[in-house]
Amino acid sequence: MPDNQDHIITPEQAVTLHGLFVERVKRTPDAIAYRYFDTNENTWLSMTWAQARDQTARWQAALMREGLAVGDRVGIMLRNCPQWVLFDQAALSLGLVVVPLYTEDRQDSVAYIINDAGVKVLLFENAEQWQELRSVCAQLPCIQRMISLDRVAGHNEARLLCAEEWLPAHAVLVEERGRERDALATIMYTSGTTGRPKGVMLSHRNILFDAHAALQTCPVAGMDTMLSFLPLSHAFERTVGYYICVMAGVTVAYARSVQLLSEDLQIIRPTILVSVPRIFERVYGAISAKLEEASPLRRKLFALAVNVGWRCFEHEQGRAGWHPSLLLWPLLNHLVASKVMARLGGRLRLTLCGGAALQPEISRVFIALGLPILQGYGLTETSPIVCANRLNSNFPSSVGLPLPGVEVRIDEQGALLVKGQNVMLGYWNNAEATRAMIDEDGWLNSGDIASISESGHITITGRLKEIIVMSNGEKISPADMEQAILRDRLFDLVMVHGEGHPYLTALAVVNPAGWAHLAQEVGVQADMPESLHDRRIEQQVLQRIADQIKEFPGYAKVHGVLLLTEPWSVDNGLMTPTLKVKRGSVVERFAKEIEQLYQGH
Repeated sequence: MPDNQDHIITPEQAVTLHGLFVERVKRTPDAIAYRYFDTNENTWLSMTWAQARDQTARWQAALMREGLAVGDRVGIMLRNCPQWVLFDQAALSLGLVVVPLYTEDRQDSVAYIINDAGVKVLLFENAEQWQELRSVCAQLPCIQRMISLDRVAGHNEARLLCAEEWLPAHAVLVEERGRERDALATIMYTSGTTGRPKGVMLSHRNILFDAHAALQTCPVAGMDTMLSFLPLSHAFERTVGYYICVMAGVTVAYARSVQLLSEDLQIIRPTILVSVPRIFERVYGAISAKLEEASPLRRKLFALAVNVGWRCFEHEQGRAGWHPSLLLWPLLNHLVASKVMARLGGRLRLTLCGGAALQPEISRVFIALGLPILQGYGLTETSPIVCANRLNSNFPSSVGLPLPGVEVRIDEQGALLVKGQNVMLGYWNNAEATRAMIDEDGWLNSGDIASISESGHITITGRLKEIIVMSNGEKISPADMEQAILRDRLFDLVMVHGEGHPYLTALAVVNPAGWAHLAQEVGVQADMPESLHDRRIEQQVLQRIADQIKEFPGYAKVHGVLLLTEPWSVDNGLMTPTLKVKRGSVVERFAKEIEQLYQGH
């Protein structure tokens, strides 16, 4: 990997996100920009930067025919694919503001975002999505045009066209409108504390600065290939898996799905992976399951490889001296580590992990087996990266050092404050929330409790607002969900749990009268403890919870519940004197039961 970064396009050279794309095409027109799987031809195809430019021209020409003005909003609701980039670049070239939407989100949430942002053109994928959108179409008066990538048969929606009939056969890319680096580029909606998402306004400068600063900490080049599978509607993937790759000339391959990720890793053999902890949890779980069935000798060999590999890592980082056991590493690498790395394609030299904390035992195993995992931290409101570990200064228990040009400090409450050109313009149509987040001097309050070591490494130790961060990076405000669930009189107390896990669970103290009624209805004995764990009871309770949290995003679902009859109180240590649930104490008291809720998934 070259030490110089001459291949990287600077923010000054790019000016805007579309300017970045145009400059990349000029520099490496014939290099492979994107790889993707074509379901019609049942094969992987490639697209060069020059081809991407020519395709972007078609989308630009079609958008121009819609008569949109600079600053108008357009929405993308696609899975990761080249068309996501083509539409984004075409929109940005015309001074339009791009609003990404999650393909898996609830339709009421989609409708809220579209109306809040005033989206005029919406691009979605197929007939299946259309069936969902139809239910809220009447609630979307702001939309003047809807485009489906695939043809949708048998509809009578005048605003809907398929891409094939909307796009011209050929077009030439026209010069960008405006080129204002501080202009609004995108509104990215993030879960708020009220259950309704808030629109984070990011400028061209915000994202270009953050992408370039990140590249200073971890240089990549055109010889790299990145496998993209996190949704581009998420700020982490959009900056790192899209704009950074344009900036450095990296080839991006779009995974077919998370379910086929293992197969795609073997086919694409990426050198770089952008991930959330959940992916490593899955691989680690598969490894652990195989080890349980393995011979004692194989288990000991694996443990030895991890211990020696970790010692090698600490030695390379300059935190441990040389030890004779390091001589075993070439053999252990051949027998153990290389086989695990082969499952990830065999060429990975770098993995960027964010969105949530990776469990120390899992990061230790992968790092020990030779996979450099660099954890970082950020928020959609900071474009999104604030800090990240470096290859030569990697403390896996931390989220690394601040990016160049990003200032951090800890306030009197212990919260991490951030200042820099990556800090958002504000929240769309929400000046009050903006003022609560960013002070007059430009310091953004992350809401996360942190510490900063003498070396400058940041460690996140808690959350002021007790936001749950799941292992897939999604953030949930438990208090809001709990209030909603408590609308059902079956529950006297409830606590939503899911920190670092792939899905949410709930611990609930049932109301005696409500419980007696439910038990009678289902046909179990209310005074028998085992009735609380009856499968029929669990299914009914989960449905009742689901009915109360319909207004929350699609990923905010409760998949397991622990029912309790003993009240939480100040006396038993589970409530504060002001009658607030002591979350840490509840988790500690019911640790075994909580673990069982997550087993087998």
